[in-house]
Amino acid sequence: MKKLSLKKMLALFLLAAMVLGALTACSNEKAPDTSPSQQTQPAEAGKTGAATPEEPITINFWHHYSAQSAENETLMNVLIPKFEEENPGYKVNAVSHEWGDLHDKILISAQSNTLPDVARLDIAWVPEFQKMGILVPLDAEMSDFAEVTANLLPSAMSTGFVKGNYYAMALNTNTKILFYNEEALKAAGLSVPKTSEDFVKAIIALSGTNENGQQVWGLNEPALAGWNVLPYIWTNGGSITNEDYTKATGYVNSPETVAAVQTLVDLYANGQFSGFNSGDIPMTDGFGTGRYMMLLEGPWKTAELAGAYPDFAYGTSEMPAGKAGSISVLGGEDIAMFNTANKEGAWKFMKFMTSPYAEEEMAKCGQIPVNQEALASDTVKNAPFAPFLQAITTAQARPPVASWSEIDNELTTAMTDMIVNGADVQKTLDELAAKIDALLAE
Repeated sequence: MKKLSLKKMLALFLLAAMVLGALTACSNEKAPDTSPSQQTQPAEAGKTGAATPEEPITINFWHHYSAQSAENETLMNVLIPKFEEENPGYKVNAVSHEWGDLHDKILISAQSNTLPDVARLDIAWVPEFQKMGILVPLDAEMSDFAEVTANLLPSAMSTGFVKGNYYAMALNTNTKILFYNEEALKAAGLSVPKTSEDFVKAIIALSGTNENGQQVWGLNEPALAGWNVLPYIWTNGGSITNEDYTKATGYVNSPETVAAVQTLVDLYANGQFSGFNSGDIPMTDGFGTGRYMMLLEGPWKTAELAGAYPDFAYGTSEMPAGKAGSISVLGGEDIAMFNTANKEGAWKFMKFMTSPYAEEEMAKCGQIPVNQEALASDTVKNAPFAPFLQAITTAQARPPVASWSEIDNELTTAMTDMIVNGADVQKTLDELAAKIDALLAE
């Protein structure tokens, strides 16, 4: 083997040193930053040791806005960019799920410790997840909770209050009001019913047969669950449980509850109330074609009628008032933080989503705000859901207990037995009270 001369060996050593120096210089260079939420300044020419910018913290947000909806478009293209602009140390990873899939995904993720930081929850889920121990008690851990929530609608905020603490904040709300056939009321010489007594009289007067010999019903309800029957019970002064949600006996079987249910039983028996049996005319079709004269429904019904029956003349009014006043049922969604979250970032995002700005932007998509400043805006006052704004101030939420789904199933079964099958009201509600007491004790 031919030996290298000293001159050639020195040349090779010099070449190796140059290559090593170049590789070391490349390894110290940072890849270009493409994140819009980071603001990096170029290093000064000839200056070494420039500080490396911190990576943004990701806030994972799960929700059930439909992926193709206006709400999701606003979330992704308006709200999240605005939040990230105002909070440059954070990025939001928003993931859309179907309503039922989101509930099940949270249950599964709780077992594998892969929960998001924040989620938009159906108000009925909050007590269930609180019982599982996966939600943060916001009023106990967030020092400015009282200040942040002072401007949020109290009736909507009640949906996040479970066993002495707030485990969620109201995000958007809805309720049901009375929809009535304007021409039918006018033809019958009736005014819009404002009291429960007038409501029942109108239901009876508007029932019967039309000019085509078809049966028409004065009142429609598409189901007999709590969402459907509670306005009638509450308005008459009845209830499902006591105020602490610990006892049903003496409440779901009280004289006031019995009287409210008996009224529905009698209306059905006389052919004046329908819509919940298999094969009945669907609500929108029955109302739009003049087969159902009155119904209680939410703001989504306005859009449905505009699309299916644009020429149909109808009016809206609050739930007719009984001895307890006008009390409809409260729906909507809350926003909650999981106990595995980056709490500082999650709380920043939750405060932003309930701010007047975010709430008004979502109002443009049909979401009824809970922020009272947003509720007072022209955007909200002129929105299609404006007729519902007064009703949400007196509406009540279904009992915020972890066993509500089981209670609701028992209530639906009992209501069906009484209304459809003619079971004795007092006896059936007495039996229901005992069943609910057992579920509340679990």
